[in-house]
Amino acid sequence: MSEEAGSADGNGKVGRVIRIGTRKSQLACIQTDSVADMLKQLYPDIHLEIIGMSTTGDKILDTALSKIGEKSLFTKELETALERNEVDLVVHSLKDLPTTLPPGFTIGAVLKRENPHDAVVLHPKNVGKTLDNLPENSVIGTSSLRRAAQLKKRFPHLEFKDIRGNLNTRLKKLDEKEDFAAIILAAAGLRRMGWDNRINQILGPEDCMYAVGQGALAVEVRARDADILEMVSVLHHSDTVLRCIAERAFLRRLEGGCSVPVAVHTEVKDSQLYLTGAVYSLDGSDSLKETMQTSIVANNKSPEEVDEQVQRVGVTASKISGEAQDRAERLGLDLANLLLSKGAKEILTVARQLNDAR
Repeated sequence: MSEEAGSADGNGKVGRVIRIGTRKSQLACIQTDSVADMLKQLYPDIHLEIIGMSTTGDKILDTALSKIGEKSLFTKELETALERNEVDLVVHSLKDLPTTLPPGFTIGAVLKRENPHDAVVLHPKNVGKTLDNLPENSVIGTSSLRRAAQLKKRFPHLEFKDIRGNLNTRLKKLDEKEDFAAIILAAAGLRRMGWDNRINQILGPEDCMYAVGQGALAVEVRARDADILEMVSVLHHSDTVLRCIAERAFLRRLEGGCSVPVAVHTEVKDSQLYLTGAVYSLDGSDSLKETMQTSIVANNKSPEEVDEQVQRVGVTASKISGEAQDRAERLGLDLANLLLSKGAKEILTVARQLNDAR
């Protein structure tokens, strides 16, 4: 435990100022405030200080994310601050966090997931339409290879072009110009911003499966800070943790990231965890998709000790059954191995090469 970490009392309270790192965008600040509010309710005695910072991904706005070739675009600067003890915890969108974290860090909390699906936001002149009935060659804005690959296949009459910037910037580009008929955004971000009224259509799994971890917030901490880990661990949402461990294990085994189209869909139903995973060529013409399931009922009820070694795809969740977490991780690996046995590596290698050459 770091010297300045302070001591936790029996309730896991930390008697000092807790500094929370966040990106500076409006959405990131809203997400961080929501986590801070939960911590304040749980631990009224703590003092929280929020520190905003810009990341590489925030600064490079003229290049598609998939072309920058850096896995920790939105997280590196925040993790540097964590490493230097300038902040004590960092709030991220889980989908921005690589499946392998730098040594010494762990995800100490995965919060209850917001709607993980993608949403269609139409140009004001197209309100009332859906992707199905937009005119031929309408241009749809998305910076995600995953979205473009699935939607090109599903809606061949549409064209897809990159659009970068934070939510505010992208909506402005849509509304104030005639470049795009619609843009695709994560429903979770729009909801957290209070912009539900801009959601014209939610894309179900048959149209577009979502990104690994999409819709979930993650709190990253130093793995050695047992008091901070204990404090944030109460924010874990069990079903979301298990779903996201399966999704992250699937992605890690496929060695996927921003530069390849990988999509998932998970569900917990009747003590079963269902994972559907897919890989796509850039134009969506070639794809592999499978579903597997596992039981998440644990026979062993005793929680493990918090230990840096007990991380599953970067997540430490000592209060959730280790057996259930192991099964979730195994499900992700098994599904990835099934797709790899059917040729997923070839599809992803070609997608990566084509993307690099664009």
